[in-house]
Amino acid sequence: MSPTRQAVLAIDQGTTGTTALLLDAQVQVLAAHNVEFKNHYPKPGHVEHDTADIWASVEAAVTGALQKAGGPVEIVAIGITNQRETSLFWHKTTGAPIHRALVWQDRRTADRCQALKDAGHEERVRAMTGLVLDPYFSGTKAAWLLDHVPGARAAAESGELAFGTIDAWLAWKLCGAHATDPSNASRTLLFDIHRMEWSQELLDLLGVPGACLPRICDNAEVLGITRGLGFLPDGIPVSGMAGDQQAALFGQACFDAGMAKCTYGTGAFVLMNTGGTAVTSHSGLLTTVGWRLDGRVVYALEGSAFIAGAAVQWLRDGLGLIQSAAEIEALATSVPDSDGVMFVPALAGLGAPHWRPDARGILTGLTRGTTRAHIARAVLDGVALQISDILTAMSGDAGTPLAELRVDGGAARNDLLMQFQADVLGVRCVRPTVLETTALGSAFLAGLGAGFWSSPQAISDAWTEDRAFTPAMSDTERHRQLAAWAAAVAKA
Repeated sequence: MSPTRQAVLAIDQGTTGTTALLLDAQVQVLAAHNVEFKNHYPKPGHVEHDTADIWASVEAAVTGALQKAGGPVEIVAIGITNQRETSLFWHKTTGAPIHRALVWQDRRTADRCQALKDAGHEERVRAMTGLVLDPYFSGTKAAWLLDHVPGARAAAESGELAFGTIDAWLAWKLCGAHATDPSNASRTLLFDIHRMEWSQELLDLLGVPGACLPRICDNAEVLGITRGLGFLPDGIPVSGMAGDQQAALFGQACFDAGMAKCTYGTGAFVLMNTGGTAVTSHSGLLTTVGWRLDGRVVYALEGSAFIAGAAVQWLRDGLGLIQSAAEIEALATSVPDSDGVMFVPALAGLGAPHWRPDARGILTGLTRGTTRAHIARAVLDGVALQISDILTAMSGDAGTPLAELRVDGGAARNDLLMQFQADVLGVRCVRPTVLETTALGSAFLAGLGAGFWSSPQAISDAWTEDRAFTPAMSDTERHRQLAAWAAAVAKA
């Protein structure tokens, strides 16, 4: 019989599914299992999750990972990472939600956000939270639920209801703790990122009673132990928690100020560690909490591009130029460059640093000689060039030149894209051995919280690179590419 191996369990609860990952002390992935669940769209702009579906996906993902591990595993700690901003209320006595969770993509509070802007509140909110007034964040979602679910406001004010993002709700389900971490709290519009506490001023502004809010814990801290779950034994400490993008920054071992990561998914999320300073952005970036360990806070700048991998899906599903997403690299590599074709991936508007929701995607520079290979190449180039815009803005805001970029997510497997990214940035792009950096980050935090790893340095030592992409483009060609990109963005 094979010996029992010790491992940390990471529960990565995302927008379309849940992944459970088992990680041993040598930072080797023993097993991972993903289970998808349904999204609900009751009206245009409304996006909801049934929390029973989420919990079933968590149970199935954990069970699947343990089965795949190929031998007995002793789970020494559990880490949670989550889709940020997705919010719900539940009854403290029964644990039953009062309504489906409102997903981060939900836009039903757009009018409320606009009214707050029109009333002149945005500058003050931004100064305290590092965020803009937008339906993306949790605070106006909480207020909407209190105003639209009969009896909810009175129950919340009397302390009968618990509010939280998905991390807090999972902690409640796993170990009975009503707690959240600073990275998730900093995405609510209710949290003062400088004082590191819930703000009474913001609670009053949005109309959310403080009695329903979770305790703010450190990102690596034992919140409680598992009990009565059935699919996991009792007594496992729940000891790590972080929102998905901050977890990826931690999972990439970006522990020093100036280190940055980009996660290439459907969209792309760029975060830069700014150390103990909450840097105010003058470029339309968000200031957010990275993590707090042993009471010490690390801040980050964040910028997102709405379209990354989705541009490749559009080539496949919208234009039919490729049969599968995996084909794009071979097709794009079949030509030496895009032959002057530029693609601006503003298929859902432009995010940071332009913030032009009215922008639209364009292909420019087409000639009779343009082939589908040139278009494929231009699409990959466009994804990299928009990331370059975000990182240039970040470096300017932080006053720190970018030393290297750590890359992860599905599209980071594309060598051509990663090489072009290194070329237009003029810095190395480093791809880690384990691309599931979100789950990795929450596993690291849980392991630190439970004493499985002694320090972040032990994690840094165990982090390994798969491949580094070194800039090979001349300065002249880089400047030409960036000038052509700027001209194309102006047209968009």
